[in-house]
Amino acid sequence: MVKQTKEKAKLWGGRFSQSASEILEEYNASITFDYRLYQEDIQGSLAHVKMLAKQAVISEREAESISEALIQVREEISKNPKEWASERISDEDIHMAVERRLIEIIGETAKKLHTARSRNDQVVTDLRLWMKKEVAELENLLLDLRKAFTDRAEQDLDVLAPGYTHLQQAQAISLGHFWLAHESRFSRDLERLQDALKRIDVNPLGSGALAGSTFNLDRDFTTKKLGFNKTSKNSLDAVSDRDFVIEYEFVISMIMLHLSQFAEEMIVWNSQEFSFIEISDAYATGSSMMPQKKNPDIPELLRGKAGRVIGVLNALMITVKGLSLTYNKDLQEDKEQLFMASDTVKKSLTIAIDFLKNIKANKEKMYHALTNSFVNATDAAEYLVKKDLPFRDAYTAVGQAVAYAIENSRYLHDLSLDEWKKFSELFTEDIITVLKIENCVDARDIYGATARTQVKARVDELKQILNK
Repeated sequence: MVKQTKEKAKLWGGRFSQSASEILEEYNASITFDYRLYQEDIQGSLAHVKMLAKQAVISEREAESISEALIQVREEISKNPKEWASERISDEDIHMAVERRLIEIIGETAKKLHTARSRNDQVVTDLRLWMKKEVAELENLLLDLRKAFTDRAEQDLDVLAPGYTHLQQAQAISLGHFWLAHESRFSRDLERLQDALKRIDVNPLGSGALAGSTFNLDRDFTTKKLGFNKTSKNSLDAVSDRDFVIEYEFVISMIMLHLSQFAEEMIVWNSQEFSFIEISDAYATGSSMMPQKKNPDIPELLRGKAGRVIGVLNALMITVKGLSLTYNKDLQEDKEQLFMASDTVKKSLTIAIDFLKNIKANKEKMYHALTNSFVNATDAAEYLVKKDLPFRDAYTAVGQAVAYAIENSRYLHDLSLDEWKKFSELFTEDIITVLKIENCVDARDIYGATARTQVKARVDELKQILNK
């Protein structure tokens, strides 16, 4: 006779004669975080039970009873999912908790729900359904961020700013061109996300624990019912695969990486030494000790939170690197980190959009930086090249002019024509016009370059693309 424990019996406990230890209950449970899958879990169960009835594995009446109870459980959980889950730690995970509640509601019939199904294919089905929703939310946020950068590009089209290499002033650009550079990064992120969805959008339900089922399941039925694009092709792979999670983690890590790079520039540009931008008071904080301080907390947090998301990618890859086929309990570690990382990215994108909209560009300060620099040196060299002087000779001549100007505490646009001719007789009066900052920017009038005509054209193109 099976020994009865003092606790409620585990739904998997048929061959066990002792109850689980208290520490095992706590350490083994995932319901404290996987309760977030309750909607997807019930969605999958509704499709599964409907398919079981269609294939005459259970009766229509049984399927109807189970379905009604599942909807009731979903409504119960929705009132306070976290609290509902906290009262069911002994059920380990959301799957067992839902099933036990079904048994409480309709009795023995509920026990037929798990026919031809394992938690192994159940959890990965839930996870894929959940991730499809996350992808849709992230797509919308990335579109909104790209729109915000495009709007800033249009707004700041005529603001001229230094462009940098090695954080050294390099060439003059339109600030609009700068914003569009960041838009390009997030455009690629959106493409990566949409491509990753192809690997997420696969139905593993029906794979069972690892080997499939002896029942005549209609897997294509649940694929269509759940809105998946494809049905998994190998049951071993279907329950053990977490490539789709890792790929998603990579994509959101790239999003955070790009947010961090943008944030770093905003932090530097907001410093008193640069003062190229002013962050809105609504997105900054003060010092508890120093009254004059206005700290760029939002971009600093964007930069800092990138580390935790990238860390999740690393942690998950390390978790799965040594796992054999098929399911191992290690895979329980994917969800809590995934939830945290995905939440972090969504919150970060949301605040980045508002932050970007509320930045004030200091047009005068940027222009002052341009006119007190040598960002037009390349333009002077290319001026000579257009007069048939080899580029290396032109480079040397202008380099000498730069050294001369530095020695005399001046800049290239301060030099007279007589001074220019000391370095090359090819210089004529028009060099003064060529070296004007506005002309340096607009002279780069090829596709993808910084001329304001090109930036305006790209803004117009993006507005059509993003507003479809």
